[in-house]
Amino acid sequence: MGLAASQSRFLSLTARKNDLELTGQQINQSRLQVANVTNQLFNVVATLDPDSTQALQLQNRIQSLQTLDKALELQLRRVDTQQQAVQTEIDAVRKVIDKNIDITFKAFA
Repeated sequence: MGLAASQSRFLSLTARKNDLELTGQQINQSRLQVANVTNQLFNVVATLDPDSTQALQLQNRIQSLQTLDKALELQLRRVDTQQQAVQTEIDAVRKVIDKNIDITFKAFA
């Protein structure tokens, strides 16, 4: 792979890594919002009679939110795995670029 192609690949991988970081931040923000709503519902349930219909409905809602949080956590793990793979490829391309630069300068020396 030539220097220009390597540099192009490096730039596209860097852009992909940045996109993945943004996605991870958005997922974390969603998880934070879910946690806040869950906390508010827990506070409301604490003031109700545990056997009341309203308390049972809120507990079901809390369980649904916890399921959503688990799904978001799985998404975040996938994004982290992709990010690690992209970082590994970035490191490999960086080595190729460094090698091309060394060869080029040795040829002119």
